[in-house]
Amino acid sequence: MLRSLHSFCTQLAATPLSQAIQSTEWIVPAVQTVHILAVATVITSVLMIDLRLMGFTLRKQSIGAVTSRYLPPVWYALPVLLATGATLIIAEPSRSLQNPIFLLKMCLLLLAAGVTLVCQLPLRQDAGYWEGSRSRRWRAKLIGFLSLPLWIAIVFAGRWIAYVQAK
Repeated sequence: MLRSLHSFCTQLAATPLSQAIQSTEWIVPAVQTVHILAVATVITSVLMIDLRLMGFTLRKQSIGAVTSRYLPPVWYALPVLLATGATLIIAEPSRSLQNPIFLLKMCLLLLAAGVTLVCQLPLRQDAGYWEGSRSRRWRAKLIGFLSLPLWIAIVFAGRWIAYVQAK
């Protein structure tokens, strides 16, 4: 399987698109900049939501009101992250696809997106869902305490990729 992945990365790196990205000096820094700005958007929005879920801030506003304000930027930024991330992978496929930290980052991203959906879905039916009962408020806090470290770990893993050699 590793040989197949290595072969795929080699073939992808040899494509005209990959070669064009690699040979145009400004593309990778521009794409990385947009990627970082989208990461900042997600982290800032998630931080506001999670701090509210945990009861540390914005207590006078309902969780539904806070999530309706801050979740749309998360979901809008994720496709930007997908597009910019794909561009960076096409530019240097071996750097990411053969790096175990990249796989860790993608697993963490799926977990974090799942936790975010667990928070959001009940609010579609009832904007006051998380304020309903003591057990719901406790679960909201738990979601915040799970979500924030996951998103921070994603950022950490994203930076860590640059310092771990692909195998």
